[in-house]
Amino acid sequence: MRPSTFSIVALDREAGELGIAVASKFLSVGALVPWLEAGAGAIATQAWANTGFGSLGLASLREGRSATGALERLLATDDGREHRQVGIVDAAGQSASHTGTACIPWAGGIAGDAFAAQGNCLAGPGVLDALAATFSASRARLADRLIAALAAAQAAGGDKRGQQSAALLVVKPKGGYGGYTDRYVDLRVDDAREPIEELARLLKLHALYFFPAEPHDVLAIDAALGAELVALLQRAGALPPAEKHFDEAAHEALVRFMHVENLEERVRADGTIDRQTLEYLREWKAPG
Repeated sequence: MRPSTFSIVALDREAGELGIAVASKFLSVGALVPWLEAGAGAIATQAWANTGFGSLGLASLREGRSATGALERLLATDDGREHRQVGIVDAAGQSASHTGTACIPWAGGIAGDAFAAQGNCLAGPGVLDALAATFSASRARLADRLIAALAAAQAAGGDKRGQQSAALLVVKPKGGYGGYTDRYVDLRVDDAREPIEELARLLKLHALYFFPAEPHDVLAIDAALGAELVALLQRAGALPPAEKHFDEAAHEALVRFMHVENLEERVRADGTIDRQTLEYLREWKAPG
């Protein structure tokens, strides 16, 4: 079975992020289609996918070829090019999209500024139009724009066979956990009735645990907020009842709680707390 698919490949120049979102009536489409590398580019290879296009294409981008140059190099060496569909965005935001003549209809692609959208075995051209238009109209965080584009494409008909899997990947330099890799977002839904909705749910969790707080979400811990934090930590069993003030011991208890709850990427040592952590504490319930 061919991974008949719709995808969008994109660059956020300001944030320095490259991303791919993809959905299909195909098991684990995220294991085949998306290939990305911070500072190089992003590639979606689909239809009767040549997965070798991923590593070969990234090597071309790494060597300095543009999206168009990398695509030309891939197609020149592939006898099955008319069965392939590829979307590429390079680190400068140049894009290229290829749809072979033997791809399952409806099939097509749009190469725009800093994005490439493509799909095959679609309900019609409106799917691709919705994918591109929704992405282009948004100025939100790249991951959110990509999810919104997938949802709009699905609402326009999506893969004409139905839904099964979806994936979202975003890379940026030192964007991974602890800054050790470029994998800023790496989420997959391999088999679900509504994979795009589930992917959106996972992205919300990922944002809580791993996205840094925006400046407007950082709150100074004054006397009133400190008192609330003490009460919340005591309710969670993280601070002895005798504690009355948000002092060094209370801050240490907060840090321990955040590590236990997988919020360590949100720990702050400057007398502040972010709104996401505060809301998490307010809504916390004991297991069971």
